[in-house]
Amino acid sequence: MSDKPLSGLTVIAIEQAVAAPMCTVRLADAGARVIKIERPEGETARNYDNAVLGTSAYFAWLNRGKESAVLNLKAADDMALLHIMLSTADVLVQNLVPGALDRMGLTPDVIAAKYPRLIAVSILGYGQDTPYANMRAYDMLVQAESGLCAVTGTPETPSKIGVSAADIATGMNAHSAILEALIARGISGRGQSIEISMFDGIADWMAVPLLHFEHKGIETGRYGLSHASIYPYRPFDCADG
Repeated sequence: MSDKPLSGLTVIAIEQAVAAPMCTVRLADAGARVIKIERPEGETARNYDNAVLGTSAYFAWLNRGKESAVLNLKAADDMALLHIMLSTADVLVQNLVPGALDRMGLTPDVIAAKYPRLIAVSILGYGQDTPYANMRAYDMLVQAESGLCAVTGTPETPSKIGVSAADIATGMNAHSAILEALIARGISGRGQSIEISMFDGIADWMAVPLLHFEHKGIETGRYGLSHASIYPYRPFDCADG
C-alpha cells in the first residue's frame, strides 16, 4: 500500500484543458486514484500540439499518474456507470460548461442526497451568482478582464503572463479547497459542493493595485521587470556588463 497522504482516495475527473487537470494531477501526485473521464474522441488538450511523443505538452504535464475512462455522458448506460463510480468516490472535479452538470441531473442537492460524503468541485469562469454566470472563459480572457494585463508588460505594451496563470491559479485554488473539504469531512462525515471561479481567483491577485487605487489614488502601471511600488526592486547594470 502506498504511504502517500491521499492514498486510498478516489477522484472522478470530468475535466479538460488546464484548470481542472492542474488540480487533479496534484491529487494524483499525492497518491489519490484519479479516473479521468474522456469523450470518445479524447480530451481537448491531447491535441494542442504533438510535442511529447505525439501528444501535447499540456496533456503530458497535467495527466501523469491518472487512469482514463471513455464515457459518453449523453448516453444512459454511460451515465449509469458514472453514478456507480460516484457511489464509491471521494471527490468529483469538473470544468464542463456552466450548467452542464445540472443538466445531467447532478445538482448540488442531488449530490448531497445520493452521495453525502462526496466532495464535488465545479471549476467555472465566473461566479454563478453574477451576471456572467453562463459565460465561458479562458486563460487570456480572465487575465485581461481581471486587470492583470494592465499591470504586466511595458508602458507601451500590455501583456499577459507567459504561462496559463489564470488556469494554474484556479487549479491550485481548487486543490486547496478539496484538502480543506477533506478535513471538514473528517469532522462532520459529510461532503460538500464547491464552486471555484477563475475570475475570482485572479481578481484576488489584483488586491494590491486595487488597494493602492482606493486608498491613495495611485493607478498601477506597467513597469517591465521593475516593481510597481517597492525600491530597489528592478534590474541593474553590473560593472562587468
